[in-house]
Amino acid sequence: MRMPGSLRLRVLVFFAILALGLLAAVGAALAIGARQAEGGFLLAFVVAGFATLGLVTLFWFLFDQHVARPVDRIAADLRVRAHAGGDVAPDWSAARYLGDLAPAADAVSRALGDRALATAEAVAAETHRLTAERERLTALLTEIPVATLLVNAANRIVLYDGQAAELLGQIGTPRLDAEVTEYFDAGCVRKALKKMQSTGLEVDFEATGADGAQRYAIRMKPMAGGGYLLVIDAAEARLAPDAARPIVYDFDLMTAPPPRELSDTPLSALRFCVLDTETTGLLPHRDEIVQIGALRVVNGRIVPGERFETMVDPGRPIPEAATRVHRVSDRMVAGAPDIVTAGRRLHAFARDAVIVAHNAPFDMAFLRRHAGAMDVAWDHPILDTVLLSAVLFGTTDTHTLDALCARLGVAVPERLRHTAMGDAQATAEALLRMLPMLEARGIRTFGALVAETRKHGRLLADMN
Repeated sequence: MRMPGSLRLRVLVFFAILALGLLAAVGAALAIGARQAEGGFLLAFVVAGFATLGLVTLFWFLFDQHVARPVDRIAADLRVRAHAGGDVAPDWSAARYLGDLAPAADAVSRALGDRALATAEAVAAETHRLTAERERLTALLTEIPVATLLVNAANRIVLYDGQAAELLGQIGTPRLDAEVTEYFDAGCVRKALKKMQSTGLEVDFEATGADGAQRYAIRMKPMAGGGYLLVIDAAEARLAPDAARPIVYDFDLMTAPPPRELSDTPLSALRFCVLDTETTGLLPHRDEIVQIGALRVVNGRIVPGERFETMVDPGRPIPEAATRVHRVSDRMVAGAPDIVTAGRRLHAFARDAVIVAHNAPFDMAFLRRHAGAMDVAWDHPILDTVLLSAVLFGTTDTHTLDALCARLGVAVPERLRHTAMGDAQATAEALLRMLPMLEARGIRTFGALVAETRKHGRLLADMN
């Protein structure tokens, strides 16, 4: 006889079988007890109790396997499609006992996917046009011998061109949404800003670099709607004449609200430094880093041009087994900076950002071990994509980086897997797909997200 197709009928049959099983168990227990001259009712109670527990446990297991888990899986897959832009076709075979639910969910997600695809094609065409315009603008600004920075009303950098990137690189690490006073003497900047605001006119002034090593002739120009433009003579900055980098910008930062307490900051407003390391082995107290890759995420987007990648000389031979995994050899790290130098540069790159990594305790253990020699404190707030995956998909799922990327539809080229920058890129893309899914579940601030991840901390202890 064919099992009824309706989900309600399936549930009815399921519990009808459970009821019949319980009645049969009680009847059998009473029959056994009736045969006893003394203590028959007690024996019947014990037999019926154990039989009931066994049947309920069996049916709970079947219900969990064929109903509860498939429903959770369907919900997770739909959230990936709805909020993360994933285009991976879900495996509906696990939901074969849920009647028409899986086909209906598949039909809805396919219809939405087709509409999203049409929208994406239109957006891609417009993006291509804007990219071409940006490339022309970049080429034009490269020919103009000045460095240009756009700064918002909160004195945070919104745009810098290729020359400005070279100039800022002489002082620190160029970063969007960094305070301009990280690079130029705060007193000089504030004095010029006060004069500009009082007169409404552009101001010429001299400023010392934050490191005290250089002085720059700067023109400060007010911008409509708040903020200002800093223009610096490239000759004053002693730039190479052929210096050229893409323009880095995010105009949404012009109207960004004032910074909040970190715990109250919306997830989309956080600054992230997503990093990965490759090492000589799996023991942080004994092994060493051989490669670091990191990139920055600002305003919910990976920032083009803000990437940190370096080989690291571990000061010892790299085991052959490790080289087979990450393909980093002794020859490749010869002449590379040691962990102290590389770590200081990474620390500057990650300033004022939430550090994100997949299995973050592993990477951070290597860095913190050398914190004293680096003369820095690795006290950044941390997010772990293993725990974000557990919050969204449950602790019973697989939470490796490969499994997470496959679930979210993040493509990881094989040649980049197990390279520091390749894994950092994959982790960043997975993070950006999970953030809207978390917000859709009501987890909208950093504090709320940390509270949720702490519930799954045991996962990291087991992994490490």
